Amino acid sequence: MARLNVNPTRMELARLKKLLATATRGHKLLKDKLDELMKQFLDIVRENKRLREEAEKALDEAYKSFIIARAVMNEEYMGEALMMPGNSVEVSVSEKNIMSVHVPKFKFNTNENEKADVCPYGYAFTSAELDNAVASFSAAMEPLLRLAESEKSAQLLAQEIEKTRRRVNALENVMIPNYEETIKYIRMKLEENERAGTTRMMKVKDMIAAKAIEERKKQDKLQFEKTEKEIS
Repeated sequence: MARLNVNPTRMELARLKKLLATATRGHKLLKDKLDELMKQFLDIVRENKRLREEAEKALDEAYKSFIIARAVMNEEYMGEALMMPGNSVEVSVSEKNIMSVHVPKFKFNTNENEKADVCPYGYAFTSAELDNAVASFSAAMEPLLRLAESEKSAQLLAQEIEKTRRRVNALENVMIPNYEETIKYIRMKLEENERAGTTRMMKVKDMIAAKAIEERKKQDKLQFEKTEKEIS
């Protein structure tokens, strides 16, 4: 906490009071924003954990099926079977606003060929295990995409939380205490100046009163001497 280097005047006092009111109001708004960001972040983290478990389970099943398919199929036939996909996948990205933070929103679109199956090959030289592997990998796409969306949202919210926390701490621990300390200093100086001014005024009044008394005495003396001359 440090006092600002300002002139201790009433105008400066009024200006600092306005700055203090603005800083206090801003601190409350940022604190409320930080609390809401933390709530949203924790919700996303919980959702992220669920999506990760779902994606890992889907990928685990897909890899197991693929390993079995490699074990029972000729590698050359498998390569040829998977060379030309029957469907194409598109991912469209939009944004949604969470407490002024723009987080991504992914949409998963599969452009299916009317004549194509999920499995882009004939069944003469392939196995059921390969069919299961392809279907499992296809099913894993959506949870993986939702997991990527959730993790990116959590990352952006974490950055905003850190930025907002720094602003709250700066207001709470630096700016507001500095304003309060400076306002206290200016008030003290103004009170000192007011007391000094009052003391000077009292001294001036005493001097004027003493001079008036002295003048009155002189006039009384002159009047007395004049009266004595008239009598004699």
